Amino acid sequence: MAPHRKSRPPSPMGIRTPALATAALTSVALLSQTANASPAEEPRPSLEEVEKKVDDLYRQAETAGEKYNAAKEKTTKQKKRVDTLLDDVARRTEKLNDAREELGTFAAAQYRTGASAPDTASLLLADNPQDYFDQTQLMDRLTSRQKQSVDDYVTQQTATTEKRQEASESLETLTRTQSSLKTSKADVQRKLATARDLLSKLTAEEKARLAAIERKKQEEAQRKADELARQQAADAERRRQEAAQGTGTSTGSGSASGTSGSGSAASTAKADKALAFARAQIGKPYVWGASGPGSYDCSGLTQAAWKAAGVTLPRTTWDQVKAGTTVSVNSAQPGDLVFFYDDISHVGIYIGDGMMIHAPKPGAYVREESIYYMPIHSVVRPA
Repeated sequence: MAPHRKSRPPSPMGIRTPALATAALTSVALLSQTANASPAEEPRPSLEEVEKKVDDLYRQAETAGEKYNAAKEKTTKQKKRVDTLLDDVARRTEKLNDAREELGTFAAAQYRTGASAPDTASLLLADNPQDYFDQTQLMDRLTSRQKQSVDDYVTQQTATTEKRQEASESLETLTRTQSSLKTSKADVQRKLATARDLLSKLTAEEKARLAAIERKKQEEAQRKADELARQQAADAERRRQEAAQGTGTSTGSGSASGTSGSGSAASTAKADKALAFARAQIGKPYVWGASGPGSYDCSGLTQAAWKAAGVTLPRTTWDQVKAGTTVSVNSAQPGDLVFFYDDISHVGIYIGDGMMIHAPKPGAYVREESIYYMPIHSVVRPA
C-alpha cells in the first residue's frame, strides 16, 4: 500500500489566474504608452485672453517707452554737462601748464644763479603744493612776482583737480544712464515682439472677432463721451442763464473752470494753437520714443503740440502731469491734457465733447478718440 502524503497548499505568490494576468498586461501597456507619449500641448488661449494679453503688453511697452524717454532726456542733458566739464578741464589744464611753465622758468633762473633750485623743482613735482609750502621755507625766498606765480599755480592745480573729479563723476553717471536707456529700449522691443507673435497666430476668423470686440469698446467709449458732451453743454447753458439773471456762482462743477467763457484770452489762444498742431498730425504713425515730425508717441505728441503754442512741456507723461493745474473731467477744456491708467503711462490732448487727439499704440495712427476708451487718471491744464 502506497504511503499517504498530504498535498501542500499552493503559495499565494504563485497563483496566475487569467483575470489577474490580463490586468497586469494592461497595466504594463498603459505605463509603456504613458512613458512614450509626448508631453501634452498647452491649451490654446481664448480670444479674450489674447486680447487682454496684447493690451497688457502694449501698456507695458508704453510704460517702458516712457522710461526710455526719461532716460534719453537725462542722457542728453548729462552728455551736454560732460562736454562742458571736459571743455572746462581742457582750459584749466592749459592754464595750469602755463603756470607750471612760469615756475619752471624761475627754477632755471635759480639754478643758474646757484639759488635753491631743488625747492622749486620739488614744488613742480609735488602732488599737493600747499602741503609742500607748509613744510618748507620756499615762500620766504621768492620775490612778489614769483609768489604770485606760485599762487596762480596752486589755484589752477586745485581747480583743475576738482573739475577733473567732477567730470569723472559725470561720466560715470552718463554711463549708468546710457545703460538704463538700452535696458528700456530692449524691454519695449521684447514686449512688442511678444504682442506681434500672439497676434500672428490668430486665424482670420479670430482676427475678425477681435475687430468686433474693438468696435464694441469704441462704441461704449463714444457713448460715454456723448454723455459728457451733453452734461457740459447743459452746464454751459446753466451758467449763461445764471449770468443773465445775475445769480452766477464761482463754485461747483462747470463753474469758473468750465468748458466755455473761462480762462484768459491768451490761454485760449495757446490752447487753439496746440489743438491746431495736434489736428495736423492726425494720420501719422505711433512710434515709441518718437516726438515728430513724422511720427509720435503719446507724450511726444502732446509736448510738440504745446511747443507749437509757445509752452514748453517735459518729455514724459510722469512729468507732464505735474506741469499745470489739475481740473475735473467735467471741467475739461480744449487743449487740456488727459492722463490715463494708475501709472500715468498715456496722455492725450482734449478737443471737447468728451473727445481727444492722441497717439494710441503700436500699429495705430494719431487719431481722435473718446477719452473713455481708457481709464482716466486726471486732467491737467498746461496754460
